[in-house]
Formats: sequence, structure tokens, C-alpha cells
Amino acid sequence: MTQAPLSQDAIETHNAQRREALDDDYQALARTLRRRGIDADRVKRSVADFSIALPSWATGRGGTRFAKFAIPGEPTNIHEKLEDCAVVQQLSRATPRVSLHFPWDGASDYRALKEKADGLGLGFDAVNSNTFQDQPTQAHSYRNGSLSATDSAVREQAIAHNIDCIEIGKALGSRAITVWVGDGSNFPGQQDFTRALDRYISAASAVYAALPDDWSMLLEHKLFEPAFYSTVISDWGSSLMAAQELGAKAKCLVDLGHHAPNVNIEQIVARLHRVGKLGGFHFNDSKYGDDDLDSGSINPHQLFLVFSELAEAAARAPAGPTPAYMIDQSHNVTDPIESLLSSTEAIVSAFAKAALVNRDALHEAQERNDAMMAFQALRAAYKVDVSPILAVARAEAGGAIDVLDFYRQSNWRERKAQERKAVGLGAGIV
Repeated sequence: MTQAPLSQDAIETHNAQRREALDDDYQALARTLRRRGIDADRVKRSVADFSIALPSWATGRGGTRFAKFAIPGEPTNIHEKLEDCAVVQQLSRATPRVSLHFPWDGASDYRALKEKADGLGLGFDAVNSNTFQDQPTQAHSYRNGSLSATDSAVREQAIAHNIDCIEIGKALGSRAITVWVGDGSNFPGQQDFTRALDRYISAASAVYAALPDDWSMLLEHKLFEPAFYSTVISDWGSSLMAAQELGAKAKCLVDLGHHAPNVNIEQIVARLHRVGKLGGFHFNDSKYGDDDLDSGSINPHQLFLVFSELAEAAARAPAGPTPAYMIDQSHNVTDPIESLLSSTEAIVSAFAKAALVNRDALHEAQERNDAMMAFQALRAAYKVDVSPILAVARAEAGGAIDVLDFYRQSNWRERKAQERKAVGLGAGIV
């Protein structure tokens, strides 16, 4: 039986006070879309079926490279993190799964953890391994790399940890593992580029061999950090090479912040989908580098263009696999739950707007080389305020019409500050 963290009756009361105005807005938008040949109810059904995973680590306050400033009511363990994720899901109705990171989210009883999640109405998304950070109990350091380390004992340790994560994921009902390594170099000549990649693929192959038949292995690339001269899996090309060598279950994961400045991410999406290797996304936003800012807070148009390419790909191959969607961001100055609610709305909004694109008009303009009208086909969809569609879909599923307003009225953070142990100061980003 689901144990909702917030009062469902209170949500219904909140919605009743706003439903008449929302229905009026929805009907006005439906009439506007009808003149364009678009059925608002069809878009609403698509929105209702769309979902994103939450990262367990984003429920706590993030940090800079210099310091981490705690807030009252932060979760102190994975059970409390799940409670906060359940708040986001109950209000948004778009985040039914949680992605765990090990050993950060280690537990003594994973069957009990799954029961806890079931009781909160949550499932589990991809599990994430951590070989970019030394742990007190490990025998060998990852200082000089993990899956690509020159020391075979280090590589074996990293392989074993990834396989342990797969076993945990099986107990939780996950069906994918995300592998990101911080391996690379800070000085020219520090490592042989080719041998490092060869070692990575060889070690990753051992992890791949441990995958259940219905699992995926998502390879996450990153241009820089913690290595700043070279990174072993630095870009989508390196990720694609590795995924192609590993096999059909290996796919590429695109984190929106892990690219060189001004890279055309939507084109990368189209390329990876074309070869069947687009495995999923980590959504966030950035101004300068891998800033992990709230999704849609800096460049919402890019988010729309990414979903437009996904809609294009889905129109070409409607039976194709759906990428895994997850938020991956750090909340340094906001209540993490508020940021997750806001980001969820931004992502779902971009998804809904992409569904409004007149693709016949777009394709016709493209074939005529009519740059302006092709652009306007996209711009016309982007300019639409789809918030009434999102709000109606949420309300019909039992969520809140105004998620942030209800969350603040619930005093969840204040109540948790009284119940949870205080989190101490931190010296860095995690």
C-alpha cells in the first residue's frame, strides 16, 4: 500500500481552488491549437505518459569546489532521500523512479529498501557506479584511474565494484547501469591515449559480460574534470566507439553539461539515435562549463531543440526504444525539492512543445531550403505556453496544479528540519 508523504486530501483542496481558472486556460489553449490542427487532449495524454528519473544525490544541498553549505531538513540517508523524491513525484506525477549511486546510497538490506520505495510509490532507474572517488575500505586508490588504470589490480577492483552495482540493481528492479569514470590526464605525455582507451574497453567488457539479458550499460562521456588535459571517454565519439565495441546492450548517455562550449547537442542526439546508440540523458543547464544548474534555467530553447530531435526520431521509428531520462544537477542556493520540481516542469514543457511542431511544414521548408520558414516551424511551437496542459495532466493524475505553491504551504522542509539529524559542513562538491 502506498504511503504518500503529503496529504492527498490537501492536494485535492488546493486543486479545487484553482481548477475553474485552469480549465478556462486549458480550453483557450485547446481552441488555439485546434486552429493549427493540433489536439490538446492528445498532447496531454503524451505528457501524462512521459516520465523522468530523479537522482538520489540531488535531494541534498550541492556545493562548489570550495565549500558545501547545509540546509535544515536535508536527508541524511537513502531512506530520507527516497521520502524527498516521493514528495517530488506526488506533486509532479512525472518522476516515478529514482537513480541510486553506490557506494553513496549503500544500504544493509536492499530488499527492505525496495519495499520502502514501493510503499512511497517509487521504482528504481539506472544504478550508478563510483570509481572516481576512493572509499575507506577499498584496497587500491583510483588516483591514477579506474577502468583504464595501468595497474591491473586497480582495474579489477573497478570491475568488481561495477558488477556489485549490477547485483544491487537486480535486487532493486533496475535494468541499467550508468558508467562514468574520471580517468584521464593533466599533463601532456602523462598517459598514452590509445593504450588508456584500450584498457578502458577491455575492463568495460568484463562489466558488460555481467549484464542481465534485459539490461543496458550507459556510457557517460565528459570533456573535462577531474582530468583537465585529456579524458579517456571525453566526447560522444569516444563513447560511441566504446559502445560499438562492447555490444548491443551498450549505449551512449548524454549529459547536457559534459560537452565543449557551444557544441550542438541536438545534432549529437540525432547522430546517436541514427545508429541506435542513444541510451539516455542527464538533464541540467550551464553557463560556463559543467555547472549542473537547474534544467531550463539558462537555455530553455536548447532543451526544446533536443526534444524536437527526439520527436523527429520517434516519428521516423515509432517502435524504437525510448531513451532513459534523468535529472542530474546540483542545488547550491535553493531548496533541492523546489529545484527538482521546477526542473521537472521545464523538461516536461520542452517535451510538450516538441509535440506541437508542424513536422510536415518543417520538412517541406527544409526540402525547399527555406531557412526562415523551417525556423518558424520550430519557433511557432516553442512560443506556445503549454503550462495549462501540464497542470491538467498533473491534476488528473493526482498531482498539484501549482507544485511550488503547494510544496511551500506543506512546510515539508520545516517539518523535516525538526525530525532529521543536522547535516554538517562539507569541504567540497560532494
